[in-house]
Amino acid sequence: MASIEKRVTDSGTSYRVKVRLKGFPPESATFERMTDAKAWAAKTEADMKAGRHFGASKRHTFSDLANEYAPHAKDGERLAYWRGVFGPDNLDALTPSRIAKERDKLLAEDTDRIDPATGKPRKRSGATVNRYLAALSVCLSYAVKELQWLERNPVERIKKPSENKGRVRFLSDDERTRLLAACRPHADLYLAVVLSLTTGARQSEVMTLRFGQIDFSRRVITLHDTKNGERRAIPLVGEAFTLLQDRAKVRNLLDDRVFPPTARAKRAESRDLRQPWEEALKAAGITDFHWHDLRHTAASYLAMSGVSLVEIAKVLGHRTLAMVARYSHLSDGHIVATGEKLAERLGVQ
Repeated sequence: MASIEKRVTDSGTSYRVKVRLKGFPPESATFERMTDAKAWAAKTEADMKAGRHFGASKRHTFSDLANEYAPHAKDGERLAYWRGVFGPDNLDALTPSRIAKERDKLLAEDTDRIDPATGKPRKRSGATVNRYLAALSVCLSYAVKELQWLERNPVERIKKPSENKGRVRFLSDDERTRLLAACRPHADLYLAVVLSLTTGARQSEVMTLRFGQIDFSRRVITLHDTKNGERRAIPLVGEAFTLLQDRAKVRNLLDDRVFPPTARAKRAESRDLRQPWEEALKAAGITDFHWHDLRHTAASYLAMSGVSLVEIAKVLGHRTLAMVARYSHLSDGHIVATGEKLAERLGVQ
């Protein structure tokens, strides 16, 4: 129910409106005309009853929202960044134009990475800025859907920076042979590289692998804590299967990690393979290659073997085909072969 109080001061007459509705915090506003006060009161009451009133956006700060959302956050680091930017501000102040300015600021800032060609700090890529915006967007979506503190997610109304097609660096047959030979003397490194090549799993997924995730009878590894939050099964085949079987026979029964850290690094989550990896690359004469490119290698080999992009996305754990579109050109030969089969079936070959 709304109440309107007339106030007369030296500066003039005003009308103070208070709306109280069971189940909602009270709302108030001041107007110079009675007609405006009545119209606001009627609209506010109607919006409250219809679930369209979001006065909470004026009472809650972004920090309030971040605190509520934190237990569900997948990207705590970027959420902390946005808390530093918007923390004390009320949610109604997070307009599309303001978020767009922060987007442009992220794009313009120098990073800690140095461009070897120029010797100057690199700018953030469009893909990186989009990851920041995604972290903010999912937090604000929580305010819309779960808390009903916002009517609409303002991030949805701004333009996202364009992204390049993504790096596709994969091992040639000769490079693969040389790299595996260079890795073989180091048992942990060799197993990790073979697993990465045969499963397409991310480095973190391989290095944090536990024996409890491995089903030797079905030859499947189950990944529970993946980047996109979905459970995923990957195949355990070839030498990777044999190597893991051998390791399972001699493993420490008190530690089920496949790659436990050394005694000097007991607090680490897994074995650190950075140094032997770099040494293996140098010994194999391979340049411009990162661990993540083992994942690209697995995907590229699948594409060149005629595996569909849908199946590649399933193996890699991507939710959309856009993420594997970078490999589409590698499957052109398979597409031609498929077209020839269709022409033969139609009798027009």
